[in-house]
Amino acid sequence: MVVPKSPVGCPMDALLRLLMGPWTTYILWVLRSNGPTRFGELKRKVAGVSAKVLSERLRMLAEAGVVHRQFEATIPPQVTYSLTVRGEELREVLDRLNEVAVRWQTADKAAAAAAPAALGHSAGGAIDPPSAGVAVAAAPASAI
Repeated sequence: MVVPKSPVGCPMDALLRLLMGPWTTYILWVLRSNGPTRFGELKRKVAGVSAKVLSERLRMLAEAGVVHRQFEATIPPQVTYSLTVRGEELREVLDRLNEVAVRWQTADKAAAAAAPAALGHSAGGAIDPPSAGVAVAAAPASAI
């Protein structure tokens, strides 16, 4: 098991370097949510990831002992991925991150829906000038 080394020797930094690679947390979330998953299905569930990047991420997670790779020499070969005991330790962290993500997404959608009212749109379609001193913040375009 090899977790990326931290240049500052901090265990938290090393763990975050492992988790923050492209697509990594999404891959872990899919495995956490679906259990053991074959490569093709995992690629479909992680929409937008290339086979090359998915393979690299899974290899890195397997080397770190977070993901288990089960190979069956059938025709065609079957490769199934699942979380290891170490990967299961991340379940609570992923669940908490999901709670925060959903809460932020809900708040951002509410802010975006309220933005037209804050800009002073009148019922007739004309735009009323905003009140002096009122700043309107734009909501992020999307949330995961």
